[in-house]
Amino acid sequence: MMSATTVPAIEVNEIGGPEVLELTEIDVPEPGPGQVAVGVGAAGVNFIDIYQRSGVYPMALPHVPGSEGAGSVLAVGAGVDDVAVGDRVAWESLPGSYAAVVAGPADRVVPIPDGVSVQQAAAVMLQGVTAHYLAHDSYRISDGDTVLVHAGAGGVGLLLTQIAVLRGARVITTVSTAAKAELSTAAGAAEVLIGYDDVDGRVRDLTGGAGVHAVYDGVGKDTFDVSLASVRRRGTMVLFGGASGQVPPFDLQRLARSGSLTITRPTLAHFVAERAELLGRAADLFGWIRDGDLTVRIGATHPLADARIAHEDLAGRRTTGKVLLIP
Repeated sequence: MMSATTVPAIEVNEIGGPEVLELTEIDVPEPGPGQVAVGVGAAGVNFIDIYQRSGVYPMALPHVPGSEGAGSVLAVGAGVDDVAVGDRVAWESLPGSYAAVVAGPADRVVPIPDGVSVQQAAAVMLQGVTAHYLAHDSYRISDGDTVLVHAGAGGVGLLLTQIAVLRGARVITTVSTAAKAELSTAAGAAEVLIGYDDVDGRVRDLTGGAGVHAVYDGVGKDTFDVSLASVRRRGTMVLFGGASGQVPPFDLQRLARSGSLTITRPTLAHFVAERAELLGRAADLFGWIRDGDLTVRIGATHPLADARIAHEDLAGRRTTGKVLLIP
């Protein structure tokens, strides 16, 4: 089926820091019934990979990290009739994507249309689909809304800002540096706050004291309190990640005291559980990219052997846009 018997991959044999990411060779994964094997052209690096490597999300050991990427189909298993060898496809949930070849369910890959590159597709499957469901479902942004997006120059932040603007929102973002502020402004942010001191006070000043209709917080522990304080009466707090650490338990009565707020903690899998939903979100994203309405910033690409560097930079918030590994 495929001539090579092994392919390069990154493997985690013990829980720990970036140093546990080891370049190795694994047997070429063969597709079973209902599966495809794909040559990985680019693999996305995401915080969930760090959580799994460090033990925040327990994983069986050893394991090959990564779940996101794009490439070309090398082989198909029995019963697969809507994906063919040679098709360009992308995915957000094929475990073991830090490798030259990955295999997994055919119903979790989506076709890449003409006009969208493999690297662009790999860069939006997790963060772009996340931004899509955040803006359409976790809190459905309407024309005239004002929303706050933390880490506005990050992978999700840049995409979410653009999608929110497409939906008619005024977007306020937070970033850590002036250089990141420029990127966030270019993505369409109306106001960019540099630094995380007195965020709620500055947001209230920018909204006539009312606060925002919704805040999108993927930072977590370090920003949770200012996020909650930035939301207007009967507004929504969307906590979708914990880049700074997980939010500790809190008193739900705070939501009542703060103005009958709504809080939600979504996760991607629940918004693409059905194939039709996955295809629809991906089609929107790819269409916006093709038409020039959505710009994908690929902040860094690394060879597979440099996965440790990619994890260190992402965890240290030294990245903007998407980080990719190129097997």
